[in-house]
Amino acid sequence: MFPLTSSGPHPVDPLLMILAALALDALLGDSPLIFRLLPHPVRIVGAIAGFLERKLNRPRRHAMDRAFRGFVLLVMMVGLALGAGIGVEKVKQAFPYGWVLELALAWMLIAQRSLFEHVLAVARGLGKGLAQGQEAVSMIVGRDVAKLDDHGVARAAVESCAENFGDGVVAPVFWYLLLGVPGLLLYKTVNTLDSMIGHKNERYRAFGVTSARLDDLMNLIPARLSGLLFVLAAFFVPTANPFKSLLVMLRDAGKHRSPNAGWPEGAMAGALGLSLSGPRHYADGPSVDPWIGKEFRARATAQDIKRSLYMLAVGCFLNACLVGGLWLLLKGGHLNFAFPWQF
Repeated sequence: MFPLTSSGPHPVDPLLMILAALALDALLGDSPLIFRLLPHPVRIVGAIAGFLERKLNRPRRHAMDRAFRGFVLLVMMVGLALGAGIGVEKVKQAFPYGWVLELALAWMLIAQRSLFEHVLAVARGLGKGLAQGQEAVSMIVGRDVAKLDDHGVARAAVESCAENFGDGVVAPVFWYLLLGVPGLLLYKTVNTLDSMIGHKNERYRAFGVTSARLDDLMNLIPARLSGLLFVLAAFFVPTANPFKSLLVMLRDAGKHRSPNAGWPEGAMAGALGLSLSGPRHYADGPSVDPWIGKEFRARATAQDIKRSLYMLAVGCFLNACLVGGLWLLLKGGHLNFAFPWQF
């Protein structure tokens, strides 16, 4: 086993590193200064994947051929992500303040504040009218927003708030702690591929299947952890019910068409007393899914969006508390544990 801190000239505890990244993201969000100095990793992944997809995914090819080529794209992108992550680890060792690059990457790849702001924009948009609400929610969901009424817009925002808490906050922290920067970049690469080519339409059904399955696998633990964090958050959110949150999560999580999204959505639905998921319209057609929390009301409002943001804020705080608690346990020598990914 390798030591908890890096072996470079200025070792930095990875738990303190991710806590600093969480704090910076919560306070400052996506800093324009960082983006002027460093291109956003997700944009780089998207540009490379988009170029490869246009070269490899031709409609005239057979489905099996397209599936194989989609697997090749996934392998290439995973290799690039792991190589870049190992490179960052080497830079951290070679230079006295190389850890700053790692901190900047972790900061950029955690989406607490940006998620909060995008969901809040939907509540504010609905306050100005349905069209503004539809425009705001189109930034965070892939469904056909033109078919959403006020309640549909509000419900879509609450669902996105719940699901993206797992994808954008809990999962990046989890994979960083498990595999370091290579794990963080690997997760964000796979998650980006899933959002780009993991759709079940004619163009991507075969080509993106391996990327979608790997994303499902990588989110198995983070999704369930995010649901539990929402259950705990409900103890601290006025009008939220933690017991119904746990009940609905355990009962209805499997009803979602995603093997993971139902966990945070179920916890959110029970906590706030809302029916989520259900029938929805996407650009490639309707999706007739069962309701999560069917005994509750489906007519969500802008006020429910704000309640979900309260849940999100507390959930992010509890997520940071888990990291801080682990650091205290390790610092005090109460756990015999070391991170195996340190170089």
